[in-house]
Amino acid sequence: MKFEPLTRFARGFVYAYNGIRAAIREERNFRFHLCAALYAFVAAYWAQLPAVETALIALCVAAVLALELVNSAIERAVDKPDTTHWWTAGAAKDMAAGAVLVLAIFSVAVGIIILYQPSAFTEMFCYFKNNPLYIAVLAVTLILDGIFILSGPKKIINFIRGKHND
Repeated sequence: MKFEPLTRFARGFVYAYNGIRAAIREERNFRFHLCAALYAFVAAYWAQLPAVETALIALCVAAVLALELVNSAIERAVDKPDTTHWWTAGAAKDMAAGAVLVLAIFSVAVGIIILYQPSAFTEMFCYFKNNPLYIAVLAVTLILDGIFILSGPKKIINFIRGKHND
């Protein structure tokens, strides 16, 4: 009996995990933001950003992902309303999507402000020019990201395993 509050608290983490898992499986935009986050972190690592700037990028990434989860929840909650509420449901979905767009645009702006280092871009260009294997690796990651974004995690796993017709 005395562990019941702790059990309910722990169950909350399970529910949150299930929500994130569902978003990865079912929400294309969430998968897009995950892939964009990966490249943002790679760029931050490449640019050897100080901890504070890396933390700011991480905060922007977390905010976009969290708001995308909220947007998905709103879309699910107001999906297929009765005919008397269809306009307000549509407006709620549009506003939530607009909120994600605003945050994403400003997060990209923050990333550009932080990552804009012409010397680092020149160094990166020369690095890729001198190491064509890394261009191929980048191309493969972009292809895998495209499959993941458009088709979901099951398709990418099957693609990696060589099962293309599932």
